[in-house]
Amino acid sequence: MKLFLPKQHGAWAMLIIPFWLGVINGGFIWQHIPFFIGWLLLYLATYPMLLLCKRKKLTFYTKWTLLYMIPSLLFLLFPLLERPTIIYFGLLMLPFFIINAIYTSKNQDRAFMNDLSAVFAFSIAGLASSFLTDGEINFETLIFTFLTSVLFFVGCTFYVKTMIREKKNTQFKWISWFYHIVLIISCFGFGVWIVALAFIPSLLRAIGFYGRSLSPKQIGIYEIINSAVFFTISAIQLSILT
Repeated sequence: MKLFLPKQHGAWAMLIIPFWLGVINGGFIWQHIPFFIGWLLLYLATYPMLLLCKRKKLTFYTKWTLLYMIPSLLFLLFPLLERPTIIYFGLLMLPFFIINAIYTSKNQDRAFMNDLSAVFAFSIAGLASSFLTDGEINFETLIFTFLTSVLFFVGCTFYVKTMIREKKNTQFKWISWFYHIVLIISCFGFGVWIVALAFIPSLLRAIGFYGRSLSPKQIGIYEIINSAVFFTISAIQLSILT
């Protein structure tokens, strides 16, 4: 049986990076393994679940929602039993899921606000994975796990749109460039120069690749590399703090 998988390839980075930055920040415990498996399966389940909002192929999408959701909930029992209050992070994600459902029902999956909602939902997972270890969320977690993830993936959203859907929109190009420049200057201004370094590759590719005829596959490959660089540098920053 061929697996039914999401087509939004950029979401895989959002699935992985905030979660494991949270693990680095809070410290690893064995429950993080079933937690991540459950989180992965939950993401896979939400894809067909959201497509149910289109009111087409209801039987097919319901089947795949259940196939992913049931094992997801079983794996998520491990972190829940270890830290019952972690459920609050799931509740924090619900409003963003509702926003995604609304946009999906209107066939506006690529709307900027829909992307932004997904960014916040995925970044909350970083808070949850950090919280699992000792039941605390500190200032460093909020800034170097949650906020940096949000800022990075918002930048990715701007960039990808300038390369595909908004590639002829010069106003959007300047918004993207201005965002990346201000982000780096702000990081240096606040004295978090390692984080600033993590964002520099994003600025370089936003400017250097703009206007070039790159296929979606090429854009995706470069984004994987950029995400790996961001994760590595952010992990170094967290390691220094902890």
